[in-house]
Amino acid sequence: MDLRDLQKHIDQVMNEQNNREIPDFEGYSPFEMHHILHFTFEPNSPIILQKLADSDFSMCPMFNVVKYYLDLVKNLGEIKLTTKGFLPTKIVQEIYSQGFLEEYQFSSGISKLYKETDSLTVNLTRLLAELAGLTKKRNGKLSLTKTGEKMASDNQELFDLIFKTMTQKFSWAFYDGYEDQQIGQFGFGFSLILLSKYGAEKRLDNFYSDKYLKAFPQFIESITPTYGTVEEYASHCYSVRTFERFLSYFGLVEIEKQGKTLDRKKYITKTELFDELIKVRPHNNVYSK
Repeated sequence: MDLRDLQKHIDQVMNEQNNREIPDFEGYSPFEMHHILHFTFEPNSPIILQKLADSDFSMCPMFNVVKYYLDLVKNLGEIKLTTKGFLPTKIVQEIYSQGFLEEYQFSSGISKLYKETDSLTVNLTRLLAELAGLTKKRNGKLSLTKTGEKMASDNQELFDLIFKTMTQKFSWAFYDGYEDQQIGQFGFGFSLILLSKYGAEKRLDNFYSDKYLKAFPQFIESITPTYGTVEEYASHCYSVRTFERFLSYFGLVEIEKQGKTLDRKKYITKTELFDELIKVRPHNNVYSK
């Protein structure tokens, strides 16, 4: 066997290894998983972000609150921020009062909304717009960028930008005290695959967290829980970040809670919007570098 034949044989073995089905990856190969993790919506990934119909956008709360916010800034021209750089109370209350996303502490009357940091969803709206390059701050005032002005009237481009900013730029750990910063957000594309495959049937949230943690066991090995077992801690972290503060905000899952607070069970079902937005190709063993 000459060097060329040897190299050809080595390449064939490597290609077979990279394209073999891995059960813990739902049958996807290491090559496919690499793209799922690092190039989630690029051509070699099995995940396709589809174009939505005009009527679909109304079903996405996060899109609608960001769009309302951008229109508000556009109409006002600019907003004078507080000395700490936050939105003023009047603007915060106006955004929240539209009812795009509800927060229990306000709807139940436990708390009153006074400042931006009181509301996770209003704060998230401002941060997403900034991270996406839709707004800018200058001399204590907030206004739209040229990109913001352009995209405020293009629903599809605005949605794609907000969705990718949420998944790829904003840290999902920002609003919680969990030890690990990456659980849920790392491999979010794998969660989309799981929902696409299993989400039509109502299932407990830990059905998904179990599969996620089996695919990415490094999270179990690297954390020290502050309550419960490692598995319970990691599972709850995954569920809060993935379902409650990502997929539900975008109208992609419905969450049904049953039982008392300490023993509450969460059932997850994907929505029609999920299938309109997310298409997943099955494992393809002919992918090549």
